[in-house]
Amino acid sequence: MELHGVDIVDTFAEAFPMSGTRLLITADTSAWANTAAQVLCGNATSVIACDIECALERELSPEETPDGRPGVSILAFAFSRDALATAMQNRVGQCVLTTPTTACFDGYPDGDPAKRISIGGGIRYFGDGYQISKKLGARRYWRIPVMDGEFLCEDKFGTVTGVAGGNLLICGRTGTETLLAAEAAVTAMRCVRDVIMPFPGGIVRSGSKVGSRYKKLKASTNDAYCPTLRGIVASELPEQASAVYEIVIDGLSFEAVQQAMRVGLHAAAQSPGVVQITAGNYGGKLGKHHFHLKDLV
Repeated sequence: MELHGVDIVDTFAEAFPMSGTRLLITADTSAWANTAAQVLCGNATSVIACDIECALERELSPEETPDGRPGVSILAFAFSRDALATAMQNRVGQCVLTTPTTACFDGYPDGDPAKRISIGGGIRYFGDGYQISKKLGARRYWRIPVMDGEFLCEDKFGTVTGVAGGNLLICGRTGTETLLAAEAAVTAMRCVRDVIMPFPGGIVRSGSKVGSRYKKLKASTNDAYCPTLRGIVASELPEQASAVYEIVIDGLSFEAVQQAMRVGLHAAAQSPGVVQITAGNYGGKLGKHHFHLKDLV
């Protein structure tokens, strides 16, 4: 297949079910809301070695937030609801509670009541007995006293069985051209709701394969796409390509991840210097969600 003269490999990305949630963080200014988001989302690129995969979904205007202040929307994913709850209690407690003027609200209130996780309910004990519970309708909030007033955090947050691991591999003539193409793809993907790209700037330089010659490692470098190993390993690099960047996509639904992959594929294919776009999979044996590139063209 070809798109704008770029070879599109007839393959598929293989993704996995994961528990996901959305947090809305507000603050007196968008700068402080973004600061909280940046810190909360640190070291959250891949569950290969992180407790969660987490990133900024989008910025929110005051009209879109529960308390009428500027804010951000964060999506987070883990292998189980219990793991997600533990990670989010730790991160909200250490990163949002500590950020000046912030509050934290459930961004998925319509989820299954039986699948909600405790976040505010877990960190309320920091109030040392001075915390106050407030219930509005069916939603409970915790007011935790802090040194600039109080931190307001919703008690429980909705979860969904989302999709993690959608991906594109962009192969280009030079490193500069390939990176610009990946940046264009990420920019396009960020216009899609319900998805995140959890790696730095949305882009992965160190794509991985399952397993390693070292027993302690669950994953190791994707040698088939490393340009310095061409000629030493069974390389998958196109002849003209000297660099590859990967984009990994997590989302709240199959449809959201598929749409993000679609717009990213088209944006990258229109970028100068791209010679091939492909995707990573494990032969269809590990992940139940398959995103075929032919369906995106």
